[in-house]
Amino acid sequence: MKNQVERQMERQKISEKFGELKQKREGALIGYVMAGDPSAEATSGVVKALANGGADIIELGFPFSDPVADGPTIQAAGQRALAAGMDIENYFKLVRALEVEVPLVCMTYYNPVFRYGVEKFVEHAAEAGISGLIIPDIPVEEAADLKNSCEKHGLDLIFLVAPTTTDARIRKILQRGSGFIYLVSRLGVTGARADVSGSTKELLDRVKTDIPKAVGFGISTGKQAAEVIKAGADAVIVGSAFVRIIEEGKDVNEKLEALARELKSGILEAN
Repeated sequence: MKNQVERQMERQKISEKFGELKQKREGALIGYVMAGDPSAEATSGVVKALANGGADIIELGFPFSDPVADGPTIQAAGQRALAAGMDIENYFKLVRALEVEVPLVCMTYYNPVFRYGVEKFVEHAAEAGISGLIIPDIPVEEAADLKNSCEKHGLDLIFLVAPTTTDARIRKILQRGSGFIYLVSRLGVTGARADVSGSTKELLDRVKTDIPKAVGFGISTGKQAAEVIKAGADAVIVGSAFVRIIEEGKDVNEKLEALARELKSGILEAN
């Protein structure tokens, strides 16, 4: 049986995963779930179910009490995780123990990172087997310390681009971001919607880069995933649709795997 260190070493870097998919002319499915929702033990099975269903990269949220970019579904997941005792040390312990080889991305807010210590947080994230960080509330202009720590420890720092992001700021993000660029397909907070925003194609066209472009916010079906890939995205990010299954609490892992398969099938059909 492989130990934790061996499993961590086997986890792919984000660039390796996108390189592999590019050779196959295949788009990526990036799934988001909240660590510790409803418990650390349950998260292990949740992550494995997403990977078994075809998720190529998994964002593992670290809960924060004031998640300004998250809609009600993910906000509630964060509250459940905090109530269950999720903290930074337990988060890293959970990540180290996960039996998956796909890249893992930590998505959280800057306050807990700053309070823990930026250098210490990034170092411990890397040691645990995290491949990248998404910190949606830190402006690219103020991320120098975080970026330096990520470069030192081999983590990607992933920035968000919204329809309202100026061209000047997009250029800064493309200079400093790595792994993939997270394109917010619509204004507002996260949450599954019935349609894919018409601004998605326009935003994809505005962001001119060789860094993979991943579209999130509002995607919940294979049909929507296919539309996003056909519009020119390299990856689809799905969060609230997965988190809602966890919240419902019935046949969770089976339903997560089935939804991941549906989404990945849509992506493959689009290619």
